[in-house]
Amino acid sequence: MARASRRGQGRERGRHERGHAGAQRRGQGRERGRQDDRARRSKSPAGRDRGSAATTGRAGHGKDPARQVALDALTAVSRDGAYANLVLPPLLDAGGLERRDAALATALTYGTLRLQGRYDAIIAVCVDRPLERIDAVVLDLLRLGAHQLLGMRVPSHAAVSATVDLATTAAGRGAATFVNAVLRRIAGRTLQAWIAELRESAGDETQALAWVESHPVWVVKALRQALIANGRPDEELGALLAADNEDPQVVLCARPGLIAPEHLARQAAAACGHEPRLGDISPVSVLLGGGDPGRIGAVRDSRAAVEDEGSQLVALMLAQERLEGRDERWLDMCAGPGGKAALLASVAAQRGARVVANEIAPHRADLVRGALRAIASGVAEVRCHDGRRYGHEEPGHYDRILVDAPCSGLGSLRRRPEARWRRSQADVAELADLQRELLASAMAAVRVGGVVAYVTCSPHVLETSLAVRDALRRLERGGIGVEVLHAGDAATRIAPRPPAGAEAQMLQLWPHTDSTDAMFCALLRRTS
Repeated sequence: MARASRRGQGRERGRHERGHAGAQRRGQGRERGRQDDRARRSKSPAGRDRGSAATTGRAGHGKDPARQVALDALTAVSRDGAYANLVLPPLLDAGGLERRDAALATALTYGTLRLQGRYDAIIAVCVDRPLERIDAVVLDLLRLGAHQLLGMRVPSHAAVSATVDLATTAAGRGAATFVNAVLRRIAGRTLQAWIAELRESAGDETQALAWVESHPVWVVKALRQALIANGRPDEELGALLAADNEDPQVVLCARPGLIAPEHLARQAAAACGHEPRLGDISPVSVLLGGGDPGRIGAVRDSRAAVEDEGSQLVALMLAQERLEGRDERWLDMCAGPGGKAALLASVAAQRGARVVANEIAPHRADLVRGALRAIASGVAEVRCHDGRRYGHEEPGHYDRILVDAPCSGLGSLRRRPEARWRRSQADVAELADLQRELLASAMAAVRVGGVVAYVTCSPHVLETSLAVRDALRRLERGGIGVEVLHAGDAATRIAPRPPAGAEAQMLQLWPHTDSTDAMFCALLRRTS
């Protein structure tokens, strides 16, 4: 494993932007930070900078359409910076795959991406060259084969044979011979034996977890710090990392006033052929037992939508928090792609309130409009504006404001597995400034007595509790008083089952305890 410890860990730096111009303008500094960070990470094979990878050279899907589509998706992710959840559906449609093949292609794609770090560490033991010197498509083929051998119930001979055939088509006979040799070495040991070797060869427990649970070292350290900061034992780290590598259950949101959760569950059962159940964390959630949610009528007409329970809960926490006086003007400051905005608007419609759904990126604003199409006319208005300007341009105007701030996305790695290989600690530091500016703007734009929910899909302390404390210090200097409400109590009042961290003043959800994304929520009331 000494060879593995020398492998480079350069990351392709795809952006998971949520469309704020301030972050975009700092591009040059971001690139310098990435280059510096890439130079520092030189002791793990968990990833590499792809440069200009070769194309697959495919002529069609041939006799194995599922594996070909999976390879096409992996190539788009590694070469083009695509996201699997966006690139895979059109590939499945274009390939005309039957349901069984589509399920296999999906499992291959997401499983390979989630466990890429583990497989790279194993591949590094089995080759005689640095991973950076392996052709990009060939490396994706090796990862794809490794996942079939070690992560799925595919017989070894079938996994090797199918991947070698795919390599012949995609990269040529020479590459196929190389793929065959490496995969046979991998197949020579069980997963348990490989994990034992990775643990033995790692320099410390952090590196061992990084390889075995397939996360960059900096993410392992950040998640350990987040657990401790939220009063959870360090021993939970392994379970948290493992949860990031599991398939998340598909969850539906029944938008209040448009469809009841019980009615949505009946629709889902009829359309998908699987028995769903009502959720545990959100009172308007339905946990889909299986099948394609696009077959459900309420999802097609936007009375319901696919949305994580944690995402639903934090929006409802803002909507349900007690207010004195006026309650007519709501703002979703960073609304794209629109799930929380639509949930807020459905509640607002029942109360006679209006929602401004703000999204700075025009293409994401279009997604918000689509999410809102079932909402009654006049309830919601979509704007394209810089959220940081609301505090100056509309001071004290709003009663409730949601700041679903652009973040690293470390809380949604189950759904966006490639994000872990694209982000860096430098990205988190850069986003931190934007997060604090947005929160300060929201506290200036809300009226005295009004409530702001600061939300991120990340547990990183720099993006969560520290962001709130930094913003509060800045606001205090500006003469704005803020009371930090007990978000855990707010969640307990709403959730069918209280979240694991409900005793805390600021709520942090976790995939390994709550089966949600790692959403953070702080509720803040303006007092002066």
